[in-house]
Amino acid sequence: MKTLEKIWDKKNIWIAAISLLGIAAHLLTKSPWPLYFTYLVGGSVLVFELILKGLKREFGSDLLAGVSIVTSLILAEYLAGSLVILMLSGGEALERFATSNASSILRALAKRIPSVAHRREGTTLRDVPISEIQVGDVLTVYPHEACPVDGEVIEGHGHMDESYLTGEPFQIEKTVGSPLLSGSVNGESLLSLRVTKKAEDSRYAKIMQVMRESEQKKPHLRRLGDQLGAYYTPLALLLAGAAWAISGEATRFLAVLVVATPCPLLIAIPIAIIGSISLAAKRAIIVKSPLALEQIPQVKTAIFDKTGTLTYGEPKLVDFALDAAYPHDETLALVTGVERYSKHPLSRAILKAGESKGIKFPQASEVHEAPGQGLVGVVNSRKVQITSRKKLSLQAPLEAAKIPPTQGGLECVVVIDDRYAGLMRFHDAPRDESKSFVSHLGPSHQFDKVMILSGDRESEVKYLAEQVGITQVYSQKSPEEKLTIVRAETALAKTLYVGDGINDAPAMMAANVGIAMGQNSEVTSEAASVVILDNSLKKVDEFMHISQRMRKIALQSAVGGMAFSLIGMGFAAAGYLTPVQGAILQEIIDVFAILNALRVAVEPKVLSDFQ
Repeated sequence: MKTLEKIWDKKNIWIAAISLLGIAAHLLTKSPWPLYFTYLVGGSVLVFELILKGLKREFGSDLLAGVSIVTSLILAEYLAGSLVILMLSGGEALERFATSNASSILRALAKRIPSVAHRREGTTLRDVPISEIQVGDVLTVYPHEACPVDGEVIEGHGHMDESYLTGEPFQIEKTVGSPLLSGSVNGESLLSLRVTKKAEDSRYAKIMQVMRESEQKKPHLRRLGDQLGAYYTPLALLLAGAAWAISGEATRFLAVLVVATPCPLLIAIPIAIIGSISLAAKRAIIVKSPLALEQIPQVKTAIFDKTGTLTYGEPKLVDFALDAAYPHDETLALVTGVERYSKHPLSRAILKAGESKGIKFPQASEVHEAPGQGLVGVVNSRKVQITSRKKLSLQAPLEAAKIPPTQGGLECVVVIDDRYAGLMRFHDAPRDESKSFVSHLGPSHQFDKVMILSGDRESEVKYLAEQVGITQVYSQKSPEEKLTIVRAETALAKTLYVGDGINDAPAMMAANVGIAMGQNSEVTSEAASVVILDNSLKKVDEFMHISQRMRKIALQSAVGGMAFSLIGMGFAAAGYLTPVQGAILQEIIDVFAILNALRVAVEPKVLSDFQ
């Protein structure tokens, strides 16, 4: 059965090959039997498919080809009909080739979650299927393992990476009583949790459900060839019918239709698409859906996720508010001396800040990170503690009262010799090119609206929006809420969504064009129309320019080819071209249309226009 399905998927390649061999055999032997075989094997399949499309009222640019095949059969013009079969199947084979890399989104999503869970039964652990897990069960999550269901920590202390689900760029500290989300990835500690929701009710399962709904309700878009064919097809049929009615010769009707067969639409446009896909791949841009290339020039609304898209997805130390008694560089040196031994996700940002100041990290001793206390160590005979506002308020309320008010973002409190010393503030740093990229979208690409749609906290999103120049902001949105907003925007105008996490995937599918930045999530890459491998906004701009250039050249090939076909149709209507001569003329027009379409694969000197 699977073998038959694979053969059927490649039927257009087989039909094109059979048509070519049949035409060649006929020309060599002068026998009509190779053409009969071409009709039997290829023509019948193509006409049957067109009839099914017609019953569904799906009339595209291939309608003229179908009418030409049937008319050729009725009038016994088998060579002309076989040439049309070759052109139609060849164009559809090229289109199939352009979309051959698509794969299953939901399979990729399902692979991220474990199929079994480690359930505690007495003093032992037993691996059981997730479907058997019940509320109240006690599970163990191993280091670097994805959490199978929603639950609450009852033993252990560590960090979980929830960025795939929430969009937050930081690993979240987990201790007894902390909630755990299914799909989040454990750090380096062993955690025990009590199940609070069954697998089918968990956060991850809800995202899968939203993904299925998003896939089913993906916006329907008309292809470029079909848009042009909507005008060209009625005109050709009208002219062919008029030629038959006026002359009384059915062969003129066929000759006009053969010349009118829209091969610049059926072949030149797929070739332009394939050439653009090839050019994009050379620039580390993987185009998974040819529709994305056609749609980008018409998109008016750009929607960006925050983390990993407009930002680097890494925390950066942006402020170190110190008590007056503590010098900046000396205090930073004490902190780096302890942090160099920590695996906390913010330690890297602190060490980078120290390196940028040229600070030599001093040696620390007695370093430990006990639950509820934070990081503690001794540097240059001074006790250094890195903790949180909440922990210090429980430990030393008088010292905690000296901490400045919260301003958003993440923060660490520095305590030296049991006295409050300073407050470190962290933000997810915007990309160097984010502001210039956003500001050029309107002038260069005619975007009317640019917005941020993020699962991050409001203070973080607003901070970034101010940095990059975006005024329309949505924060703390779940994947379901993101999907609703994108659908509403897509109903108003064509949309582009750019993101990088699982929480972006449903919204990405609902937009007209979805772009995934980087390869952080296989699920997001599956949901996207385009994947940017280099994780750079400049590559997004390059894709837009490749798309604009592709559409321009494709229109030149298609409209130019149709214009010459209209001239040929006039000669055929007047009786100066037979059906076979018309088919040969159409092939000549196709050659020029294809040669022009091939220009898209040649890389231009400039592919990006922002600094």
